[in-house]
Amino acid sequence: MRGLTLFVLTAASLMAADLAPTGTLRATFLGANPVQGHVDAQTGAITGPVADIVKEMARKLGVPYTITPASGAAGVIALIKAHKADIGFLAYDEARAKDVDFAGSYALMYNTYVVAADSPIKTAADADRAGVKIGAVRGQTQELYLSANIKQGEVKVYESQPPQAELERLLLTGELQAFGANRQRMEDAAAMSPKLRALADNFLVVVQEVVVEKGDPAKLAQIDALIDDMRSSGFIKASLDRAKISGVDVAQRRQH
Repeated sequence: MRGLTLFVLTAASLMAADLAPTGTLRATFLGANPVQGHVDAQTGAITGPVADIVKEMARKLGVPYTITPASGAAGVIALIKAHKADIGFLAYDEARAKDVDFAGSYALMYNTYVVAADSPIKTAADADRAGVKIGAVRGQTQELYLSANIKQGEVKVYESQPPQAELERLLLTGELQAFGANRQRMEDAAAMSPKLRALADNFLVVVQEVVVEKGDPAKLAQIDALIDDMRSSGFIKASLDRAKISGVDVAQRRQH
């Protein structure tokens, strides 16, 4: 028993040396993405799936941790590449995979449109029609997908998601016919106004994963092992359920 305990402690120490080389597991995530987590405006406290996963990873590694919100995917990647964060959290995308490596699939994120309540657009497919203008935020997973896949409609790119009042104006005046983002955001927008409606179906399902600096297959295997354990134990499902996020499911491991 003592030998087994020593082996487990040694394995954890070796893993910690790889994943937390400074002695602290430093994580970053999309601070404005409700699917990943929530930052309390008053206290700065971070809650949600990312916070739960980072805390549990640090516990298993036997190290302290820090979590830094980033303003967008480019911000997460920049912190990783500058060695200011050891791990980050992003939706998988082939373009992003040129800059960072992905592992540890933990959640599926569903994405839909919000439209005017009286819009003739009833399904996601209805939006890809001539004359339909679709809004999305530059560099976000939804914009990358829509810009590459919308064939008949037109994608209008915004630097950030319009505030609620502006989103209503865009959709009610016909400047836009739809706006695409993750389901939680779109359902939140619809819940704030009887003049808006979130579609019942989705135009995209993406995998939320852990990202690290490129070029270390052993590190990817370690992250996969940690997330596999959280998945099989029910930890991730409990975290997603506790966060009460719309449009997410537990993801299975994605093949690298």
